[in-house]
Amino acid sequence: MHYLLCYELASDYLERRGQYRNEHLKLAWEAQERGDLILAGACSDPADMSFLIFQSESTALIEAFAKADPYLIHGIVTGYKIRKWNTVVGKDAFTPLRPE
Repeated sequence: MHYLLCYELASDYLERRGQYRNEHLKLAWEAQERGDLILAGACSDPADMSFLIFQSESTALIEAFAKADPYLIHGIVTGYKIRKWNTVVGKDAFTPLRPE
């Protein structure tokens, strides 16, 4: 299954992320190398949200990722949601649907 980890970012995210960025990126790349994290990145204009796409059988792995993330620990991420994402189009879709 695919899941979205949706982060809400602090208003001073761009100014504060630098001191924790390497730790955050290390955590993310390790998850990617295990095959858990597919894509991740922050929105811009405004930089108020970021999205991480996971592939997992449950939300437990994603919850653990978020709680270990230095951005959340240090208040750069002010809140998050985990949402199941029903992927239907694309070669990696979990439930591909084609037109009749």
